[in-house]
Amino acid sequence: MSEFWLISAPGDKENLQALERMNTVTSKSNLSYNTKFAIPDFKVGTLDSLVGLSDELGKLDTFAESLIKRMAQSVVEVMEDSKGKVQENLLANGVDLTSFVTHFEWDMAKYPAKQPLVNVVDTLAKQLAQIESDLKSRTAAYSALKATLENLEKKSTGNLFTRTLSDIVSKEDFVLDSEYLVTLLVIVPKPSYAQWRKTYESLSDMVVPRSTKLIAEDNEGGLFTVTLFRKVIDDFKIKAKENKFTVREFFYDEKEIKREREEMTRLLSDKKQQYGPLLRWLKVNFSEAFVAWIHIKALRVFVESVLRYGLPVNFQAVLLQPHKKSATKRLREVLNSVFRHLDEVAAASLLDASVEIPGLQLSNQDYFPYVYFHLDLGLLD
Repeated sequence: MSEFWLISAPGDKENLQALERMNTVTSKSNLSYNTKFAIPDFKVGTLDSLVGLSDELGKLDTFAESLIKRMAQSVVEVMEDSKGKVQENLLANGVDLTSFVTHFEWDMAKYPAKQPLVNVVDTLAKQLAQIESDLKSRTAAYSALKATLENLEKKSTGNLFTRTLSDIVSKEDFVLDSEYLVTLLVIVPKPSYAQWRKTYESLSDMVVPRSTKLIAEDNEGGLFTVTLFRKVIDDFKIKAKENKFTVREFFYDEKEIKREREEMTRLLSDKKQQYGPLLRWLKVNFSEAFVAWIHIKALRVFVESVLRYGLPVNFQAVLLQPHKKSATKRLREVLNSVFRHLDEVAAASLLDASVEIPGLQLSNQDYFPYVYFHLDLGLLD
């Protein structure tokens, strides 16, 4: 499972024994894999400042999770032809996300624990804000390029009524630079090919004999050329429509056709050139954002533990990875039972058989006798 529970309990003898009981029960019942989650000692400041930080960290936590999910989705979109390799590009400090979380160590160089907590939070907030800003600009440019390319490609894949004809016609198909003659393109249903060849010369006066040629086909019909005098174009169109032949409006412009082809080549080249740098940026900054997110989780545990258990700072944080979704209800009951002494009233109500136990729908706002935060690494679900 990609789900983790991050909890803490006071670090006194009684609660350390409770943690041992929790580890024993969850191990014997195969409910979860548990590891200690090391959090450094920070400068606490005042309790009032911690209350403010609690609210700020909650918002920053939500923002960070949203950001890394958007970055993960961007990797999927950029790697459109290699989606099976997406996960190997979503790493944190070079390791898979589960390994990073289960072996988490606070980065003292990047986020010095000796600084006031408010400074650490500010550093994280500014880092994530900059990553989001860069993400928007970089992906916007790539998405615009991709959309333009897709629109051009769509024009080349529609039916004969809608698709561009610049890639299937040639100069030799047309009578050009004539004052009197013009070549039209006519879409003829497949069952009507014989009728077209038999009647096209008589649809109007002044149609050049033996001037028709099939130059393209799709599932429904074919694209034929026909050459006639300019003065009978309107009459020919009317007669063609009466016979269920469709004159496709098209003017052969060699310069425009060349421009379209060069535009497609340029866009394909630009996309290829942007692909590598963008993917590398996403990989590096996804890692940065994910690492920052887990540090935010650690800060939340620290702040909430101090607010819940008081001073001096003395608590133990533990990371639990439930083995399967069907075991989460039982795991929650075990935790509430083991730590019920932390808040007898709350724990009693949670263990009351008449009260529904939340199970999978638990959120950070649900109250438990211990500090609890949820962590879901299923970023592409």
